[in-house]
Amino acid sequence: MALGVYITFRILDFPDLTVDGSFTTGGAIAAVMISNNFSPWLACLAAMAGGMLAGACTGLLHTKGKINGLLSGILMMIALYSINMRILGAPNKSIMGMDNPFSGEHVMIIIIVVVLVFKIMLDLFMKTDIGLALRATGDNKRMIRSFGANTDVTTIVGVSLSNGLVALSGAFIAQQSGFADITMGIGMIVIGLASVIIGEAILGARTVFWATLAAVVGSIIYRIVVAIALQVEWFDTSDLKLITAVIVIIALVFPTMQRSMKQKSLARKRTEELMRSSGQQAKGGM
Repeated sequence: MALGVYITFRILDFPDLTVDGSFTTGGAIAAVMISNNFSPWLACLAAMAGGMLAGACTGLLHTKGKINGLLSGILMMIALYSINMRILGAPNKSIMGMDNPFSGEHVMIIIIVVVLVFKIMLDLFMKTDIGLALRATGDNKRMIRSFGANTDVTTIVGVSLSNGLVALSGAFIAQQSGFADITMGIGMIVIGLASVIIGEAILGARTVFWATLAAVVGSIIYRIVVAIALQVEWFDTSDLKLITAVIVIIALVFPTMQRSMKQKSLARKRTEELMRSSGQQAKGGM
């Protein structure tokens, strides 16, 4: 999910709120298919395809419908609530007790392998012509258009890929928890942003390799911080969203404060140097 959010918010510079809906879409598709005795891996692929379709719709609303990017995501998120309810057929769907790779003893090993595979695939994709065009679209749309690239297509591809990864994450979570719920995606965009911001604050984002690694590491650190926070006596599980919001605020404000302090320190040093040089000139003149 963090990798998906990284694509829209960092590479495309697109504020995509479809994530809250597409996460649930992935979980819903996986739960329904597994409950109907389909292969869990096939269910994951179908979930990813459903998320990509949702992302493509958001991209089309923005590029072809000329709707503001933020509003496009909100509209699709609202629409997905009803779509997800249709898929589930009820507010929730249980797959408890049904065999799947994410409910066994080796779930951690499977998750690590899956995350590494998708991270490497994303790194390689960003080095292709489409990937480079995608990155250029986020940096400067006018420039990439002057080279003959269709920024509408790259935007749709980027948002589609992002929501595909988010939906796949939802499918994994549904299998791991044993159920899919209509509200399981609420606040996922904030969690994804927190993961990306925390990771970048620690590892930086010098290259795509480091940026994607930062997203993965940030998501792990985020979960550790939340787990520690919930151990505090006066925090309850119902405070999870508040804890998430506070973590994001700190992650956003801290780098800004660091930059501000560095700028003030540099300005102070320059002022001191100017004062010294003017004092030496005054002595020389005497």
